[in-house]
Amino acid sequence: MLLWIGLAGCDRTHHSKVKRDKEALTGCIGNPLTESQEAQIRQQINAEEKAAKIQEIFDRKRRGGFNGSVLVAQKGVVLFEKNYGYASLKKKDSLTFQHTFQLASLSKPFTALAILQLKEDKKLSLDDSVQAYFPDFPYKGITISSLLSHRSGLPNYMYTFPDSVRHGKKYPSNLDLIHWFEKIKPIPNNRPERGFSYNNSNYLVLASIVEKVAEMPFDEYLTRHIFEPLGMDNTYLCTSSSEEFHQYKTLGHQNGRLIPKDYYDDVVGDKGIYSNTTDLYRFYKGLSGGCIINPSTMKEAFAPRSFEKPGVKNYGYGFRMHLNEVNEPKYIYHGGWWKGYNTMFWMSPEDNFVIIVLGNSYNRSVYQLKDVIDVLHGEIQNDDIEKDLQ
Repeated sequence: MLLWIGLAGCDRTHHSKVKRDKEALTGCIGNPLTESQEAQIRQQINAEEKAAKIQEIFDRKRRGGFNGSVLVAQKGVVLFEKNYGYASLKKKDSLTFQHTFQLASLSKPFTALAILQLKEDKKLSLDDSVQAYFPDFPYKGITISSLLSHRSGLPNYMYTFPDSVRHGKKYPSNLDLIHWFEKIKPIPNNRPERGFSYNNSNYLVLASIVEKVAEMPFDEYLTRHIFEPLGMDNTYLCTSSSEEFHQYKTLGHQNGRLIPKDYYDDVVGDKGIYSNTTDLYRFYKGLSGGCIINPSTMKEAFAPRSFEKPGVKNYGYGFRMHLNEVNEPKYIYHGGWWKGYNTMFWMSPEDNFVIIVLGNSYNRSVYQLKDVIDVLHGEIQNDDIEKDLQ
């Protein structure tokens, strides 16, 4: 299993037990490069030439309708960052780096990391069944591991509950859906561990388990154990009531039209986090530096767990992967789509780069990153990413 030393040069031997207070994690991320260090790296990686090519690519995407924010970095150096368009197409208020985007399914890695932190703290086991936390949950044999790897066979909540069940509750919570599963007992899609099937139900259940085990709301857990320690000061869950956070929230659009709040907008874990490229770059440094979970747990998260279909694409615990010839992650990524927003977070352990693209006016080009990866000296065998995200 390939692991990589983070941008801070974080010494993994000092992190047999990860400390998650703000001082410890920001220290693990490391101090900014000195001017001479950055100049040396920029020369080594041909940074100026790459930046010019990347700008050409995203300027072309903008002409094709892309509206959002971009950050591309390699070896601790930000090669390119730029905002294109507006937070609200109607208001035409120009995007800034403070503006936040609904991450959609790019929220799933955070949910997975919360579960893995609790596992490290010995507050749960990945072999635990859902019934250990919700005794009336009607589907037997589903473990936390099954949920993390999308191997539970659960029905997808978005297409499961009829209007007669949903009546009277405009924006249900995670616990509402758990109770609906218990009451209605919809037919499962498959038996547990029979195969991989990407499904948002898995991650709403995981977020509910985090709340049970940690004895706090999911947004509070994420804030205390991931966002604040990593200095992700503009990242929050959609259910947060903080006016400060919502001040810079963008609006989602499709075909130029504003998308109103969706019935399932307050269901979280599978989606629901708002963030920006600056904060996600800190997340990348914390992740690649081994600051959030231990190296041994990281191996579990990045271990491929879906071999039913041959090919390079696979899924671990909350992360998608493209595998190399020895079944190790060549690329680790996740993207998302939700009600006008589409997002992509793509990193390479081998070449030490990250590509972060956040859009708030749905555009397929967010997922079409082959040209950017080629510029960063990567290769990809299949750049049809969009179908992975639904």
